[in-house]
Parts: sequence; C-alpha cells; structure tokens
Amino acid sequence: MDYPIEIIREKIRNDYINKFLGKPFEEVVKFVIDIERKIIALGGELHSDAGELLIKDGSDSRNLWGGNIYPLRKKEEILIEYNSLINIKPLKNNFSLEIQDDKIKQEIRKIIDELIYE
Repeated sequence: MDYPIEIIREKIRNDYINKFLGKPFEEVVKFVIDIERKIIALGGELHSDAGELLIKDGSDSRNLWGGNIYPLRKKEEILIEYNSLINIKPLKNNFSLEIQDDKIKQEIRKIIDELIYE
C-alpha cells in the first residue's frame, strides 16, 4: 500500500503533520531531511521512500538524514528520534542507525524548528 509523502519547503503549522498519522503509523511520522537544501520529506512507511522522493527532486543522498517525529505534542516538546537505516553512512563516519554527530542533530533540529511552527 502506498502512503503519502510530502516535501516540505515552506513553513507549516505543527498540526499539519497530524495528517500523516495513521498512514501507516498511529503516533509517529517518518521524516528525511536534506541538510543542504533545508527541506523535509514527511510521511510514508519507509525512510528510503522519502529519501528516493528527495533524490528525484534533486537532493544528494550524502546530505539526507532520517528519523521520526512524534507530533502529538506541543512544539517545545516535539520528540525527534534520529534513527533510520539511511543514516548508516561510513563515508560520514556514521556506522549506526542513530546519527552520531551532534552537529548534524542540531542542524536537523534547527531545520525542523524553522519549517514547523505552532
């Protein structure tokens, strides 16, 4: 089954993310961020599907990082998991599903805070 994935290029309200809930996950929305282009692909079942959409849109896979957002919280409390199979990038010294570089995590958080507001 295909689940919606949308590229976010401009600011959206926090509650906009809720439209992805239940498609397929009840409490979590997958995301992939291009940290160079500062855009987010939200939704879908697999991070790789969102990553593929961004690559077709012109992103370089070396700049893509994935995780999960739990949107049923206030903006100050948006829970972000920096965990995805696409995060395994030996050339960037990331050998884990979890993003190891705190600078990359901070950049992701900054992009999310800039594009998603209350």
